[in-house]
Amino acid sequence: MLVETPAAAPRQASATAALTPLGLLTVLLGAALPMIDFFIVNVALPTIDQDLHAGPAMLEMVVAGYGVAYATLLVLGGRLGDMIGRRRLFLWGLATFGLTSLACGLAPNAATLVAARVAQGASAALLLPQVLATIQATTTGKRRAKAVSLYGGTAGVSSAVGQVVGGLLVSVDLAGSGWRAVFLVNVPIAAAAWLLAARTVPETRSPHPTRVDVLGTVLLAVSLIALLLPLTEGRAAGWPLWSWLLLAVFPCAGVAFFLVERRAERGGRTPLVPPSLLRIPSVNSGLTMIVPFSVGFGGFMFVVAVALQTGLHYGPLAAGLSLLPLCVTFFAASLAGPRLVGRFGRRVVFTGSLIQGSGLIALALTVHAGWPGISVAGLAPSMALLGFGQGLVLPVLMRIVLSELPVAQAGVGGGVMVTTQQSGLALGVATLGTLFLALLPSVGIRDALLAALLTQLAIVAGTTALALRLPRSLR
Repeated sequence: MLVETPAAAPRQASATAALTPLGLLTVLLGAALPMIDFFIVNVALPTIDQDLHAGPAMLEMVVAGYGVAYATLLVLGGRLGDMIGRRRLFLWGLATFGLTSLACGLAPNAATLVAARVAQGASAALLLPQVLATIQATTTGKRRAKAVSLYGGTAGVSSAVGQVVGGLLVSVDLAGSGWRAVFLVNVPIAAAAWLLAARTVPETRSPHPTRVDVLGTVLLAVSLIALLLPLTEGRAAGWPLWSWLLLAVFPCAGVAFFLVERRAERGGRTPLVPPSLLRIPSVNSGLTMIVPFSVGFGGFMFVVAVALQTGLHYGPLAAGLSLLPLCVTFFAASLAGPRLVGRFGRRVVFTGSLIQGSGLIALALTVHAGWPGISVAGLAPSMALLGFGQGLVLPVLMRIVLSELPVAQAGVGGGVMVTTQQSGLALGVATLGTLFLALLPSVGIRDALLAALLTQLAIVAGTTALALRLPRSLR
């Protein structure tokens, strides 16, 4: 494996233009688009079903098709950016994301919408890894810490904002566009971001570009598809034989991927995911905690969107606005993160997990006591507490994962981290979502929601314990 020497790092940093505040804002805007679109359809699904006569299985594919393509290709997107230029891939990603969003918004039927969503997920995988890699390559010290914290805040807030904006757009029904507006709104935003990026984002690439690891890419894609597709689509399809066969393929493909990558690295080649990367303590401990956090977060966002609309009979706008307190406190906590980490180290993550757990308990008590007469204002205190705790966790975890990466591995490291996060989100939708939907017929919406919240609380307890493995202080 080619590793950047200590002497090479300063030369690379000095040869690269620094990222200006406007450039940082531009790449964060580009990062927000794919994150928002992972969840923006949640509150629009009933309207899509009514308009396109999609059915449960096809609606699941509208969500899963994007998520599987997105997660599968993220590491490849990071590697391509390292090879041919991160700014160039960022611009390509913005352009294709805008075009595929247009295709989603103009889709005449459900099958076309699913195909466009898959293409949209693939374009997002080109776009997103370049953001972290550009930040890593063009910032240092306190500026990098602040930029990574802002990225983490964007990652978390965008997921909730997606449902807020989705609810607003569906409710307003701009020019009779209905659900189509949740996709069409991306087109002018992507165009504006493209024009800004062309002027404000410096070009960077790895000082030692390598060829794409074709076999590793194929095996990673097979592994993720074999896990995520049956878990997200199997329940809606009635758990057919193919879903069980794919789940059986997953461990085999995963082991084969690990062996191929290890062999490539030992042979002096550069694998798609270098196993040595996962042996870096900050990467290992950070990713280990990001997985359960993302599973819980992704499942929560999906379950709440469904429960509020079907159980409390909120409209799309009210369902979206109920998450606004979470958005505000999440972002506020992410801004405070760098200063708090400098003083308290990993205790910030530990404390954030405890606050997140307290928010879940408060929300569960609110649901248990107030159902079915809970107002948006009644949900606000527990949502605000939950968001503040999450905002202390995710941005800091991202900073920890990236803290010891050499510049030469910024793209692949960022790709691995975001793939882990997005795979966790998709797993959360599949697992907590399946639990919630499976319990609905027998126990009703309130108790099914409580079961999902208590399951997430157990996950948060696990992440709190894992926080003790994190580095005591950050560079």
